[in-house]
Amino acid sequence: MKRLAVRLFKSLALLAALGVLAIGALLASLWLERRSEITLPAPTGPFPVGRAIYLWADEGHADTLAPVPGTRRELLVWIWYPAAAGRSTAMDDYVPAQMRAAAGPPGGPLRLLTRDLSKVHGHSLRNAELSPRQRSYPVVIMRAGASAAVIGYSTLAEDLASHGYVVVGFDAPYRTGIVVFPDGRVIRRTPENNGEICASRPLAQQDACVSRLLTAWTSDIAFVLDRLERLNGRFTGRLDLTRVGIFGHSFGGATALQFCHDDSRCKAGIDVDGQPFGSVVREGLHQPFMFLLSDHGDTSDPVSRQIMANIQSIYDRLPPDRRLRIVIPGANHFLFSDDGALLKSNIVMGALRMLGVIHIDGRRQLAVTAHSIHTFFDTYLKGARHLE
Repeated sequence: MKRLAVRLFKSLALLAALGVLAIGALLASLWLERRSEITLPAPTGPFPVGRAIYLWADEGHADTLAPVPGTRRELLVWIWYPAAAGRSTAMDDYVPAQMRAAAGPPGGPLRLLTRDLSKVHGHSLRNAELSPRQRSYPVVIMRAGASAAVIGYSTLAEDLASHGYVVVGFDAPYRTGIVVFPDGRVIRRTPENNGEICASRPLAQQDACVSRLLTAWTSDIAFVLDRLERLNGRFTGRLDLTRVGIFGHSFGGATALQFCHDDSRCKAGIDVDGQPFGSVVREGLHQPFMFLLSDHGDTSDPVSRQIMANIQSIYDRLPPDRRLRIVIPGANHFLFSDDGALLKSNIVMGALRMLGVIHIDGRRQLAVTAHSIHTFFDTYLKGARHLE
């Protein structure tokens, strides 16, 4: 009996030691992977891509989501565009160094589970000249999902710009998770502006919760389009604002949908896996529109059924030659952003596959998304008519 107890103790000790070693190896692997260099998927279009960053202040309107009444609206605006070839312009950082420093690294376990952004590389040239190959370029407004920063959709922005579009995205204080302005100010989202909280409520309570957020988000797009009309410098007279597209992911997709309902400046729009909100659900819209959806699988729960019914209702009221709906088999809602390329490929992604959370390679999902977006806008903003 004594020998059995000793043997059992040794076995347990061995298992504990192996467990400690396994945890140590996992942490070491996560740290090494965090520090490894990684490059976003390359743009597929014929143009090199430039990127410029602006701070725009709206002197005429207050920010309705700011905690202090009367605070003016400010936006951190990122513009990706077709760049002139053959110029000696430096490749820009994925996130500029001063912004990374001001924001600081994530704390706790997130530091191991995320990438070191100084090791992430995109394909944008810093403040390059606009390509002279076309007299003017159509404009596409891009909205990030919920609290996400627009830089997290660089893969889609760079690819679209490489196909001859000026892509304008922006971060908005008090609703984007964290906004770092060029002057060093850091503003974080306030809890009452958390769209995810609204979406988690019963459907009957969601509209009231979302309404104030959706109004502010669509107003932001209107302000950006107003500013683009008088943008100076490399873009003077080069933006074709008669050909404006809007697309967004998640709540950004819902915003694109509602903005196209509200504002005739939108000539075509795309909702990337966003739940519709607002009056567009009841009234529909007339512009060409695409729903690009992840694989929601079983939609038997009442909330999912209602969301899909709302999408179907809007889709059914669109003219047949002005609508498209694509479901990407195996796609995951959270991999439409750069996370599809940046998530821990060997460890986290493998674990998520084992758990059945994801069923598609993240870069493959991004490639299908990027192709669908530029092909749709080619058709309805450029008249290419090669949509498949």
